[in-house]
Amino acid sequence: MKKKLLSYAAYLTIALPLGGVGGGLLTSCNDYLDVDAPSKSTVEFVYSMKSEVERALNGVYAQALVNNLYGDKYQNTFVLNSDVDISINASRTHSHTTYRRFDCDDQGGDILSFWTAAYNLIEYCNKFITYAEASPIYYVTDNDGEYELDGNGNKIADADMLQWIGEAKCLRAMAYHDLVVMFGDVPFTFEPTDLRGTETIPVADREDIQKALIADLQKAAPGMSSTASTTVERCSKEFAQGLIARIALTAGGYSLRPNKNDPRSYGFMKRPDNYQDYYRIAMDYADSVISSGTHQLRLSYQDVFVNECNYQVVNNDDPIFEIPFAKESTGNTGYIQGPTYNSYEGKTVGPWGKCGGSMQLNAFYRFLFRQGDLRREFVNGLWYYSYFTNADGALADSIYFRNDYYCHNNKWSKLWTAESSALGDITEGGTGINYPYMRYADILLMYAEAANELNGGPTAKAVQCLQTVHSRAFIDGDPDFITAAQASKEAFQKAVMDERKWEFAGENSRWRDLVRTNTYGEELVYSFLRYYAVGMNCGTGYEDDIVAHDSPDGTDYISDLPGMRVYYHTYNLEEANAYALRMFRAQLYGYHVDDGGNITQKYPNQSFQSLRIFNAYKSAGSAPITSQITRGGFSAQAWIPADMYAWFNENTGLPNDKCKYTFYGYIRCDDNGNLWIIRDGALTQFNSIPAASDLPPVRYILPYPNTVLQRAAGVYKNYYGY
Repeated sequence: MKKKLLSYAAYLTIALPLGGVGGGLLTSCNDYLDVDAPSKSTVEFVYSMKSEVERALNGVYAQALVNNLYGDKYQNTFVLNSDVDISINASRTHSHTTYRRFDCDDQGGDILSFWTAAYNLIEYCNKFITYAEASPIYYVTDNDGEYELDGNGNKIADADMLQWIGEAKCLRAMAYHDLVVMFGDVPFTFEPTDLRGTETIPVADREDIQKALIADLQKAAPGMSSTASTTVERCSKEFAQGLIARIALTAGGYSLRPNKNDPRSYGFMKRPDNYQDYYRIAMDYADSVISSGTHQLRLSYQDVFVNECNYQVVNNDDPIFEIPFAKESTGNTGYIQGPTYNSYEGKTVGPWGKCGGSMQLNAFYRFLFRQGDLRREFVNGLWYYSYFTNADGALADSIYFRNDYYCHNNKWSKLWTAESSALGDITEGGTGINYPYMRYADILLMYAEAANELNGGPTAKAVQCLQTVHSRAFIDGDPDFITAAQASKEAFQKAVMDERKWEFAGENSRWRDLVRTNTYGEELVYSFLRYYAVGMNCGTGYEDDIVAHDSPDGTDYISDLPGMRVYYHTYNLEEANAYALRMFRAQLYGYHVDDGGNITQKYPNQSFQSLRIFNAYKSAGSAPITSQITRGGFSAQAWIPADMYAWFNENTGLPNDKCKYTFYGYIRCDDNGNLWIIRDGALTQFNSIPAASDLPPVRYILPYPNTVLQRAAGVYKNYYGY
């Protein structure tokens, strides 16, 4: 069949660097738009020259960078509520767009825009792969134009073409994998529209899609370059292998399946009978990445993300693939995360511009860490910035204590960017800060989880993998945790899931992990009950259950939270550094802790005021005495009291609506104080916590967009009660 000609206009490109260097610290690409490609060039022309193929591949990457896909919605809109990531919502009614609380429908515009962007990326990948594989420069030729052959008489594929095709296959697998996780069974094809035509793509079973993606990447990975010789801003052999492991682990785990005989049913949780086959694939390919020795965890946890905020690319450490956003053009990383920074008349006092801070953390997340975990103080942000007017009428920055139903996720922030690289005082999104779609820590923990499952308990290598991730977050390595984790298969599985909980906040991971392990419903119940119990001043009767679930050793943090009061004051950086040099025993990555247990924050950005917080994890009772203020050179200034968790409504005798309705589509409280679980759309009252096996599945699966259903003219159908 003669292939149709494809206009080169389809490949208007963003010129991202295809070259790279080996390990070490690099400055991220300058990232600029280049859309001057000749619009009349044909497929035959484009795929006859390597320089044009490179430009076409850049056009493929450009489709992944849009805000409707990985630039924003993947990082924010569709990170569903859990005990880690959260979007607080006080609405008492159903909404088209409340995806994160499991209450939406097919009218939601964000679903359509994400769906459209994902399939647009897939179409670009399908075109690139199809025409690149059929290109006359796919195989190596000699000076006479004859194909070069290997020892078996087979034509030798060009190394550059194999790498570029492998990159496109990785991007295609990313998009399909995320569609499957979010929507279940979805339309699936590897054929571009030019060859397939415009007929409706049939829906495929998710397991068939996952098998096809794994096989496709298995074929591509051997021909791809290592990150040791390229850059983590491009898809590499290690990323292809890691993506195989991620897809396989997902395929071997639980997922929500539709009950096609009952359209009202929300479905049922199931994993394939041959799930261990997928776990073995996951273990083997994670091991391939580990054995390559290309990546390590040498940098501190904080430095991984602060480097990204400063456009520094590190090829031999934790990041394996960073989505390469364009500075001042694409990506909202660091605008949607980090502390809020308000503007005045569209402008900020500092050169960083406005920060939205909409990607938030559960208010109780920080209480779920082990004592001494350095990630806790860096990630959980208890402050934000705004402006005030001086006596002379001039605007100035000020720092404020965050006393709310959530904390800020401080992994990324525009404010961590050095002043010399700041985007400008009138900017908002388009930060160009890379987002780590895959990290080496994930590879290590995937291996540990899979090996534990396949061997009926942790192997020595699985323990080593867990220890590598965990010890980075502790000054002493926290050996007691590693010892306890080896007690049994179940203990090790829990330790791995806990480690993932602490490690991947804000990386669209936690709810997916809970789905895969069929523990999402249980964790949502406890996530709701923490808000409800504290909002009721711990008078619910559920407090002992919460403590038993959160603290197996019986440590009761929850009872101290109602009416909790902390004290804080601001200080200047120079003052803090002087104090640190003289008084601090240990420098933590985000905070400093002194002998009295006072916590002080040293920000990655050194231009702002900082907060010194007294007793951030339990009620302080009374304000610190003067000596605790001035010790070590601090100036004597008044401590400011902040009452935390004042969520009880005196008028209704119940917690505020934000406690009652944030998990609306799965569990909620009504105006009479009754607690309800939602099962297949119906409310089921409970007075004691149901056993995990008795909980209904979580309807995390999103509906096909209504527009897509209409265009499909009955070929597609929504299930799961939509």
